[in-house]
Amino acid sequence: MKRMVLLFVLILLLAPLTTAQEKPLVVTSIAPIAEILREAFGDTVQVEYLVPLGVDPHQYQLTPEQIKEIQRADVIVTIGHLPAEEKIEELKREGILKGKVLGIEDYQRYGFRYLPERWYNNKYNPHGIWLDPYNVLAIAEAVKDALANSPAYTSLDSRFSEFEAKLEGIVLAYQKLGLEGKKALIELPSQQYTLEWMGIIGVDSIKPEEEVPAKSVDELLTVAKTVDVIVYSEESPEPLKSAALELSKRTGVPAVKVSVMWSGRNYTEVLAQNSANIASAFRSCAPEQGQTFQQTNLNTTYILLALVVGITLGTALGVIIKSKRAHSLL
Repeated sequence: MKRMVLLFVLILLLAPLTTAQEKPLVVTSIAPIAEILREAFGDTVQVEYLVPLGVDPHQYQLTPEQIKEIQRADVIVTIGHLPAEEKIEELKREGILKGKVLGIEDYQRYGFRYLPERWYNNKYNPHGIWLDPYNVLAIAEAVKDALANSPAYTSLDSRFSEFEAKLEGIVLAYQKLGLEGKKALIELPSQQYTLEWMGIIGVDSIKPEEEVPAKSVDELLTVAKTVDVIVYSEESPEPLKSAALELSKRTGVPAVKVSVMWSGRNYTEVLAQNSANIASAFRSCAPEQGQTFQQTNLNTTYILLALVVGITLGTALGVIIKSKRAHSLL
């Protein structure tokens, strides 16, 4: 009898550990993708990323410890062009991964799209794909379906529906600003994905590609005078940021700052913030010569949308959630 009681106590003590281990492990290559999946699925999954922030992902090589982690993962999420991901593909070919490796072809089934680098032979732009909300939904949905056999699927499917509604609310609000056809000069190719879902076209880039040297301010001055906004990243090297700000100063075209690589913030927060910064360049009051717009806060996002669009993100979100709930009852 005492043995049975002891066994029962041990089962109770180990139960929380067993539950924790049942969480699917999703490993991603970079921090922004990890934050997207954490917001999309909450605590129903465990998400880890491989390339440390502040390190060039185009140069980073996996450690032996990370390779062991990848081997334990239920799903591995790649973005298609990093050395760390080449190693993941190698491990996949060797047949030593238990989890499903997701790549661009998987996301394309859910609506993922590449944008063309108009300034560089119209080649597909592989940089910053996670900054487009449509691509984000495609990636998250591919991960959700890859976990269809997980005991946690019902919970993560519900969390994904909420995430999807939040994104669609933000997209709905910003697309009502009527920015289609506006033009932008970007600092790096990744910033193209912050713009084009809003209808703003990236026409040139200060640094055209990873392997191509940056263009000079004088070289870009003519095209800079033809655009409506100049976009740069807060994480970019100082010489590139300085070039963007110098072009703004010399042309009077507003320069706005966006975030491309981050950790510790929800994707919807970053999306709304980036979009608010860009939208601020199109306020009715023209900038003074050389003026650059400073980063706004999220309260400004809501105020801007309420005034210009006549709809708040909360209202848009509520409408979409109600629509989805009604559809689920059919």
